[in-house]
Amino acid sequence: ASRRRSRGPRNRKKGWKRWSGPEAQLGREIGDFLEDVGLQERAAGGLISEQPNEGLFFLDTGSAPKGAPKGRRLKRRPQKPLHVDLVLQPLSKVPPPKDICAHQVPNGRKERRRREFWARKAQKGIFPRGERRLRARLGLGGAPKTPRGPPKTPPQPPWVLPEPPELPRGAEEEEGGGEGGAEAEGHRGAALREAPGAAPAAFPGPGPAAPGAGALLRRALQVELRRRREEEKVERRLKVTEAPPSEEAVLQEQLQGLLEEEEEGDEGDEGDEGDEGDEEEAEEPPRTREQPQRKTQRQRRREREHRDRAAARARARLAQQRLQGLFQLRSLGRALRLRELQLQRRRRERERLRELRAREPKRLGRLRYEDPGPEVQLSEELPESLRRLRPEGNVLRDRFKSLQRRNMIEPRERAKFRRRYRVKLVEKRSFRSI
Repeated sequence: ASRRRSRGPRNRKKGWKRWSGPEAQLGREIGDFLEDVGLQERAAGGLISEQPNEGLFFLDTGSAPKGAPKGRRLKRRPQKPLHVDLVLQPLSKVPPPKDICAHQVPNGRKERRRREFWARKAQKGIFPRGERRLRARLGLGGAPKTPRGPPKTPPQPPWVLPEPPELPRGAEEEEGGGEGGAEAEGHRGAALREAPGAAPAAFPGPGPAAPGAGALLRRALQVELRRRREEEKVERRLKVTEAPPSEEAVLQEQLQGLLEEEEEGDEGDEGDEGDEGDEEEAEEPPRTREQPQRKTQRQRRREREHRDRAAARARARLAQQRLQGLFQLRSLGRALRLRELQLQRRRRERERLRELRAREPKRLGRLRYEDPGPEVQLSEELPESLRRLRPEGNVLRDRFKSLQRRNMIEPRERAKFRRRYRVKLVEKRSFRSI
């Protein structure tokens, strides 16, 4: 018999004896025994200790034979689903929205036009790059393209001489045959038959320039443009924008103080008439500012409905944009790749600028180093003859800038001459000391 937990108040002696005493414990054991006997009589028809062994045990002989008649099949109770399965099931009874874009193909019209375009090209024997590579691997090949027009030759620079046309074999024998031709060929020597090498030019000619000539010309152009901008700025400041005064303006300036007395007399006559008009205007009542009226319940309701509709439209627009974003995965990937390339280009630019700053002159003093630029002459300053060309720049100033550029001395500026007057001492005398 199961042992029950004794309950009841224990703060008093009577309650302790009723629930925890030996009489109460004996009564609970008798009650448990009688309850167990009643359960055995209902389940087994009597006490289990008095039942024979045949009623308590049975022999399992396996399944019924195949030829035995089938009895009535017992209906099994449906298995109750687990609680975790019930929790994971969706609780909403609203069916999912119908996807109207399920049958659509992204860029379907564009892809169809592309297939039609390559189908027309395939009839002419022109295939896309991927298919050409596949055909070349399989050995199928495509229709050879026939070049249109004469073969194109790359453009030659003006200093490269054209090759002489090939002569027939008979003409070559006639031209080179004979004793005179052999003597002339032997008289020239092997050194004259060699191709000329790339000798440095003494002056710039029509040939290719030196590797650093482009950068030098670019710097000279920047200097020329800067000088021209400075000249234009000075001209704009000194330019007279006002037109010269006309004869009427000069006459009006000369008669400026002569006509004031006549105008004052005319204004005195008109002043009396103006006072009467002012009195009439003063009689008008002052205007009061209209106060805004209080909104009614209907106006407040309409404003609230308008705000709700605007919020619903904004939510619908956001949902539509998210749905359309599914069909933009390719463009989004392309945008990400372009962004990555842009970031790489910026990173390389920052590295290049960092290297340039490392090579730049450091700031040793209060002033910064200013690059004087190349000493060049403007186009209008160049003389017609090189014999009259005067050198530009100063050697001492160039060496001084070189020392500043190599961080050997700090950048300096020429000291300004300030005239200092001699201090004069003056003795001030007052009338009391006299």
